[in-house]
Amino acid sequence: MQEKKAVSSSQVVMTQLVLPSHINAMDTIFGGVIMSWIDITAAIAAQRHSNKDVVTASIDKLDFIAPVRKGWVVNLKASVNFTSRTSMEVGVRVDAENPRTSEVFHTASAYLTFVAIGSTGKPIEVCGIQPETDTEIRRYKAAEKRRQQRLANLKV
Repeated sequence: MQEKKAVSSSQVVMTQLVLPSHINAMDTIFGGVIMSWIDITAAIAAQRHSNKDVVTASIDKLDFIAPVRKGWVVNLKASVNFTSRTSMEVGVRVDAENPRTSEVFHTASAYLTFVAIGSTGKPIEVCGIQPETDTEIRRYKAAEKRRQQRLANLKV
C-alpha cells in the first residue's frame, strides 16, 4: 500500500510586505507579483509533501478578488489538496491585511498542479494524501473532480 501523509504536514504560510517595487501606477500590487508568490508558496507545499523537486504543470484558475495596496501585508496559505501518481494539486488562498486598520481582505485564490521530478529529470511517484478534517475531505473531493475535468480538457 502507498504511504500517505497528512495534509497538515505540508501546509505553508508565507507572509510578504508590499513594497514600492511591487506596485503599479494605481498604487496597487502588480498581479504578476502575487502570481509569483502563489507559485512559490504552492511549490514549497508540494516539495514538503513529496520530498522531491517539483515543477509547476498548470494553474487552473486565478481570481483576483480585491486590490492590495502599498504597505499592506500579504498572507498566502497553501495546502496539498489531492495527489495522483506523480502530480499534486495545491490550493492557495491569499489574504491582504491593512496594518493601519487591521482589516483583512480575501485577495486571490488559485489551484496549481505540480509534478514531482526525480534525479533523471523525469516524473517520479509521490506519496498519497490523507485528508483528516471535514474541510480537508471536502477539498480532496473537489480537487479529484477538478483533476477529472483537467484530464477531460486535455483530450479535447
